[in-house]
Amino acid sequence: MAPALRSVIDASALLAVLNGEPGGDIVAPLLADAAVSTVNWSEVVQKAMAHGVRTTPQDLRTDVEALGVELLPFTPSQAESAAALWSSTRHIGLSLGDRACLAVAVELGATVVTADRAWAGLTVPIRVRVVR
Repeated sequence: MAPALRSVIDASALLAVLNGEPGGDIVAPLLADAAVSTVNWSEVVQKAMAHGVRTTPQDLRTDVEALGVELLPFTPSQAESAAALWSSTRHIGLSLGDRACLAVAVELGATVVTADRAWAGLTVPIRVRVVR
């Protein structure tokens, strides 16, 4: 893991950068010391494929890693934490990917960054930064 890791980026925030969407300009400077869970990375790759991006997943990964983003394997303890978050987040409809991102950020003590406004009302032991 990068020594200066400060943020865990969810799929919506990374997609905002990659697609030039609102909030992407806020997320872009955070990427050099950020991480993305492999669960969220899967979401990003799936969205790219669905939108006909003409690059391989491996090339997309190389490009994202060149921005400084570290892809973190999703661990069994993070999976258990994500499951435990279900009861406290179901009222706003967080997906497994959303809860995976939160679990990684909580474990690392990092700020979680999202473009999903529903996260603004979360009560979690870390900072949640909503970028749009």
